Amino acid sequence: MTEIEPLAEGDTWGGARWYDLADRETGAVRRVFLWQPPQSAGEVPSQGWPVLYMTDGNAVIATAIDAMRAQACYPSGTNTGWGVLVAVGYPTEEAYDPFRRSWDLGPPPGQSYPPFWEGGDVVRTGGGAEMARFLLEDVRPFVAAKVRVNPDHQGLFGHSFGGLFALWLLFQAPRAFRHWIAASPAITWEESFLLDHLARFDAGAARPFVHLSAGEWEGDQLAPFQRQAEDAAKRLQDKAKTRTIAAAQEMAAALAAHPGVTAEYETYASENHMSVLPVAVNRAVQRVFALG
Repeated sequence: MTEIEPLAEGDTWGGARWYDLADRETGAVRRVFLWQPPQSAGEVPSQGWPVLYMTDGNAVIATAIDAMRAQACYPSGTNTGWGVLVAVGYPTEEAYDPFRRSWDLGPPPGQSYPPFWEGGDVVRTGGGAEMARFLLEDVRPFVAAKVRVNPDHQGLFGHSFGGLFALWLLFQAPRAFRHWIAASPAITWEESFLLDHLARFDAGAARPFVHLSAGEWEGDQLAPFQRQAEDAAKRLQDKAKTRTIAAAQEMAAALAAHPGVTAEYETYASENHMSVLPVAVNRAVQRVFALG
């Protein structure tokens, strides 16, 4: 398979480089951020560098780079080694492209929703299989052509919809990654269809490590700054439906019961659904690049 030629490329935060890649099948353009360990990290390991892949690339790449640089240079104090960071996002200067991520990170079959803004297009979910193919069949070979990586030591991180996508892909292809990190995963999204996949899940010969997490204020209590807000009652009703903490805890327990699967859950103190992101990205770096 020939390497994909980027439509555009450039430098970004902390020594990373971005590439706009057109999907081989659909032509959809996504931005792939690639960061490689600096020369001070030493020679490439004989088996290649471990890799952490991330969704919502525009929002997470800078945090992941800083977490890596701050910890991998002091391995005896952090238990974190060097590795490659790959984040898949979109050609925008914004942290998110909400319209496109809804399609990409929403597993099939998906549904349709009202536009995000007046006059906008109908929002659709269900393109997760397309995103998975792009990630595994387009992005992976592209990265492997740029830097020597260890195919047996790779992880996938996703937050919210990205966490939902990561869990869904785990159920479809448990050998695709060794580490699966799902932060604040939208497990109850679209009538909790993900639980049907869980019920049929068979890890087979794979031995995945799964880390689930959520912020303290994603449970049945509002964050202190929200408790006196006019919409406090509605927020509590929404929390009762999404059950982010409880659903993630239940998922971790169910996965841990599967032979060969290591699963854990963690609550991040004083964090809400969005503030949890940098904490969760840091934990993904620590889990995927742990030295022992």
